[in-house]
Amino acid sequence: MAEANQSVVSEFIFQGLCTSKELQIFLLLPFSILYLMTVVGNIFVVILIIIDHHLHSPMYFLLANLSFIDFCLSSVTTPKLTTDLLKENKTVSFEGCMSQILCVHFFGGGEMVLLVTMAYDRYVAICRPRHYSSIMDRQKCICLVLISWVIGFVHGMSQLILILELPFCGPRIIDSFFCDIPLVMKLACMNTDTLGIVINADSGVLATSCFILLLISYTYILLTIQLKSKDSTSKALSTCTSHIIVVVLFFGPCIFIYLWPVNITWVDKFLAVFYTVITPLLNPAIYTLRNKDIRNAIKKLKIHI
Repeated sequence: MAEANQSVVSEFIFQGLCTSKELQIFLLLPFSILYLMTVVGNIFVVILIIIDHHLHSPMYFLLANLSFIDFCLSSVTTPKLTTDLLKENKTVSFEGCMSQILCVHFFGGGEMVLLVTMAYDRYVAICRPRHYSSIMDRQKCICLVLISWVIGFVHGMSQLILILELPFCGPRIIDSFFCDIPLVMKLACMNTDTLGIVINADSGVLATSCFILLLISYTYILLTIQLKSKDSTSKALSTCTSHIIVVVLFFGPCIFIYLWPVNITWVDKFLAVFYTVITPLLNPAIYTLRNKDIRNAIKKLKIHI
């Protein structure tokens, strides 16, 4: 079926963010700067955590992996979005479109599971501090990160396999700036209602399960913090607040794109931009500005430089 698809439809056409050439030229610089800041910010966080021995703890190991995933997620869509602003014909090959679908769901699914892992780390640190070092040892951390990558890959592959089964033989215009599953499904030469339910269920189970686990974890953590003295929990509260902000920013757009679609074109495009461009930039900024250890590591790095 995949070979038949490629022989009939060899490429898709993006309509992009807007139709105005003037607005596209205007958006070129902001999106270029946003992507540059995303790359520099996330890679900087990864390097900082690697070189500073004070940051060699499970929480920062997980944070480094989150920054790397954000860098990868942004790189799937933003470079092409930026270069397409200069093009009249915004095309993507069939293989390129399928690769975008795989990578977006691979990195997105992996990030969902990683956020749950980070919540578990904070639960152990705050609710079971005496056993933290034995529970969250190096081997356990590496295992949890590998699980997040594996689940993300399985999720991405399951979405891709379902899409590859569709026959594409006619329309090839996608009203977006990247290959998003709901929009690609509309171009299939068959009724996709049943398949749409299956795909939404696939994404929905992963997203809903992770979101519920996060809600339970942070509710329990915040209740535990409230019972402790203010002096000993200020740092924990600050860290958890940062995590909660990241969770809301990440899951908010996902819910409206895949689980509770609005079906308004400009809203869908805004949410897609927020999910793939803005959120990967905000994550390192939130952790950098709100985390005292990260700020101290940056100060020490400035002194050595």
